[in-house]
Formats: sequence, C-alpha cells, structure tokens
Amino acid sequence: MRARNFLTCVITLGLPALLPGQEAGQTKANTSAKTAESRLLVMPTDDVKWTDLAGAPGVKVADLWGNHAKGPFGALFKLPAGFAAPLHTHTYDMKVVILSGTYIQAPEGKPEFRLGPGSYLLQPGGNYRHTTSCDPNSECVFFVESKGRFDLKPVRAATATKK
Repeated sequence: MRARNFLTCVITLGLPALLPGQEAGQTKANTSAKTAESRLLVMPTDDVKWTDLAGAPGVKVADLWGNHAKGPFGALFKLPAGFAAPLHTHTYDMKVVILSGTYIQAPEGKPEFRLGPGSYLLQPGGNYRHTTSCDPNSECVFFVESKGRFDLKPVRAATATKK
C-alpha cells in the first residue's frame, strides 16, 4: 500500500512539474519557427533590381544579398550576347551557376570551355588568369556567390624592353 501511495504522490507532484517544461519546449520551438519565418525572403523576378556593373559596359548585376562592390555577396550577373572581357583575374574565389545562355571561359594558355544552363564553376581568385565571354546567340545569366567583393583586374600585356 505504501508503494501505491508513494507512486500516487510522485505522479501528483511530478506531473505538474513536467508540464511547464513541455510548454517551455513548445514555446521555444514556436519562437524558433517565428525567427526562421522572419528570415524568409521571397524575391519574384519582377522585384529583382538590375544595375549597371561599373567598368563593364552592357553588363548588369542584381545583388540578392550582400553588396558585390563591398564584400561577401550573392548576385545575378547578366552579360549581353557576344560580350567579351580581356585577360583578367579576380581577388576572391567565385562560385558560379549558369542559368541561361552559353558562358565561355578560357584560362590563359589553355583551350576555352563552354558552360550552358545548370553548369557549375568554382572560379579561383588570386592569379587565375582567364578571359570571359558570352556566346553571340543569346545573353548569359548566371548566379555568383563570393566571400569577398567582386573585382575584375585586367592583366596588362608586358611591354617590350628597349635595347
């Protein structure tokens, strides 16, 4: 009988102590869900803001997060059909996903490669010298993500030495 009384006492006193803990857990889950929901960002095509990319006539950029000119970013880039950039480098690595058109890149001294929609490229920063162009048949749109700002540093041709 004593065991039954003890068990009844534990259930009677212990159950209410457990319930607030469950409610707190549910509240925490609800708070996490609200926090996640508050971070939701939806950007339909019509809301994407395209601007001119400084120093690259005809090229457009649309920052999705961050700022491509100042630091880490994720952005869409649009090259006009037939666009070509001379031999250059970038400071930071860039992760690139081609969305439309045919993106063409030629590493210095190596054959060009062509990438169509759905293709991925990890383009190294630093001394990776290459040209970039877009096939003349249609514009190229691609997504770029980088841990640093976007820059394009032209490689200057070596000047001939005078004798």
